[in-house]
Amino acid sequence: MNIHTAINTISEKGFLDIDIDATTDLFAEIERLKKEKNAIVLAHYYQEPDIQDVADYIGDSLGLAQKAAQTNADMIVFAGVHFMAETAKILNPSKKVLLPDLKAGCSLADSAPGPQFKAFKDKHPGHLVVSYINCTAEIKALSDIICTSGNAEKIIESIPEDQPIIFAPDKNLGAYLNKKTGRDMLLWNGACMVHEIFSLEKITKLKIRHPKAKLLAHPECEEPILRIADYIGSTTQLLKFAVKDDSREYIVATETGILHQMQKDAPNKTFIPAPPNNSCACNDCPHMKLNTLEKLYLCMEYELPEITMEENLRLAAKKPIDRMLEISKAAGLIG
Repeated sequence: MNIHTAINTISEKGFLDIDIDATTDLFAEIERLKKEKNAIVLAHYYQEPDIQDVADYIGDSLGLAQKAAQTNADMIVFAGVHFMAETAKILNPSKKVLLPDLKAGCSLADSAPGPQFKAFKDKHPGHLVVSYINCTAEIKALSDIICTSGNAEKIIESIPEDQPIIFAPDKNLGAYLNKKTGRDMLLWNGACMVHEIFSLEKITKLKIRHPKAKLLAHPECEEPILRIADYIGSTTQLLKFAVKDDSREYIVATETGILHQMQKDAPNKTFIPAPPNNSCACNDCPHMKLNTLEKLYLCMEYELPEITMEENLRLAAKKPIDRMLEISKAAGLIG
């Protein structure tokens, strides 16, 4: 497909559908484009290994938001999902922000549609809205503070105990935070398809087969999984724990993309993906995996698809992100 036809089909397909010469060294080409265009590639831990290996920075939502806020690059290429690229655009209105595939969405973000959430918020006046960063710009604009799984506890603890809170969109993370902080936040009924699919029965059987393995779990998992976990944390916290901990074997209950970095940082340890409750590869996020090295190269070469945003929405969504970064800095979570 030629470039003009490919551009015309972006809204339908989500990406530039252009054939690439099979002999093209995509790694070398991406490095060339970075230099030529003063571009930075930011990648989430859940991206495929090739994308992680070509990225300038790999992180979880908090680290990626901070890096997006700090970068001097003219062009930000976000290898992640739509809400992450939106966050980069919110923080960098003058920079070009690209996403290899616009259809790389998020089941958790999709679980909180803007109009319904606004109606929910309006029913509970006087509540402060804390939203997990895994939400759309529209939900961010309706929020008072944004949080990530890495800083959520500190964010909640920074709010006076007598202040009623709405927490959105992840009910599992919200329930975990209520338990950790002793709060009684009002929870929006949203969830991540990947973290809800883990099977307690299969993990229990896996632990019997690997009695020395520690279970590492993301707080987006359901409560029965968290109850038997040896360590609960954000993606970055799980990685750091696995590297520093004395054990040699781990069962990992989060998206499988993080295992690539765990294996790189701790090559002498064994990491086993926690099994889902059916036979599919549901512990792979289908949205994250829509991005490929080929799509990444094409979007850098042609500078499409681009994330754009109406300025009033951007400004409204930026306020709670700025508040998150301020609280995180004060708590010593970021530099």
